Amino acid sequence: MTEQDSTCGWAMKHDNEREYHDKEWGVPVYDDTVLFEFICLEGAQAGLSWRTILNKRAGYTAAFEGFDIHTLAQYDEQRVPFIIENFDVVKHKAKIASVFSNARAAIALQQEFGSLSAALWQFVDGKPLQPARKSMDEVPAVTEESKAMSKFLKKRGFKFMGETICYAYMQAMGMVNDHVIDCPCYAKCK
Repeated sequence: MTEQDSTCGWAMKHDNEREYHDKEWGVPVYDDTVLFEFICLEGAQAGLSWRTILNKRAGYTAAFEGFDIHTLAQYDEQRVPFIIENFDVVKHKAKIASVFSNARAAIALQQEFGSLSAALWQFVDGKPLQPARKSMDEVPAVTEESKAMSKFLKKRGFKFMGETICYAYMQAMGMVNDHVIDCPCYAKCK
């Protein structure tokens, strides 16, 4: 078996996917700014390929002030045309506007739980789930944890955080180690 065969299959089509897989995907994240960045990016990805979002990641970082939650919470949908005109992001008005309302919802969670991290990591009891998948075919699109997270976030005003998006988010932020067991990244995320 080659390294390519043993790496998670979704990451093998393009260099930016492979780099993201090898350096970020599945590594546990507890930093509120990074956690919020990925709420924004995963929401933007809905209905699109992850590669599209990776290609536009620099545009998102610039458009959304380095994902500074408090700055973004001050904006509303009136800023959407400016972002569409000036930045390389997906030109979906509702997805762009959701960043601002999600920032306000994130601040409310920080106030309630002490941090966005504490609010989100509660769904896995504060430590990554380790399902030990043998192949990508074993990876679900939705789990009970992602259903609970989605319900929790929607109830608190978050947009574009459905059950499937929440599971992808949990994988990306290392809340679940969905690297296949033969992947070189599996052990570092264990």
